[in-house]
Amino acid sequence: MKSLYSFVAEQWKSPDKSFNSPYKQRLIQWRKEGSIVRVEKPLRIDRARALGYKAKQGFIVVRVRVRKGGRRKPAIRGGRKPSKMGLVKLTPGKSIQRIAEERAARKYPNLEVLNSYWVGEDGTHKYYEVILVDPHHPVIKNDPKINWICRPANRGRAFRGLTSAGKKGRGLRNKGKGAEKVRPSIRAHGRRGK
Repeated sequence: MKSLYSFVAEQWKSPDKSFNSPYKQRLIQWRKEGSIVRVEKPLRIDRARALGYKAKQGFIVVRVRVRKGGRRKPAIRGGRKPSKMGLVKLTPGKSIQRIAEERAARKYPNLEVLNSYWVGEDGTHKYYEVILVDPHHPVIKNDPKINWICRPANRGRAFRGLTSAGKKGRGLRNKGKGAEKVRPSIRAHGRRGK
């Protein structure tokens, strides 16, 4: 017997993107709203629960809109060889998901980012739902499964690359051969032995 969540997860693997589908209608609605919007409950309950969300006090879900693609830079008006203008093929060092998490963390400075997941994209934007936790809330402090986030070491998680998306971007999903230079961080490894 498959669980309800496994059916939900299967639907999200390849959502119906036809014009009258709920997915497309949501995107049309989201485009009219702000870039950071607090939502009542997660859209992808299976993904949210897998990443640590609980429907209790102290947990907040925020939808963040971030632009797609590489860096957008204004064209240089001075003389340049076109290839040296630095307009195309400029990829930021951080993933768009990490940028979304940081924006949510800046908007809610008293909360910590637990995790985030993709909920949709159109021609120009990507949309992520970011799970935020209030480390000062008594319900969070008394929950042994989540109260690790109350420790001072977890302050500013999103900005220090400690979320799942952050660790992926830092190369920490790989271990062993070929990943000798990623721990504790790329820059810290470069400083070793000096």
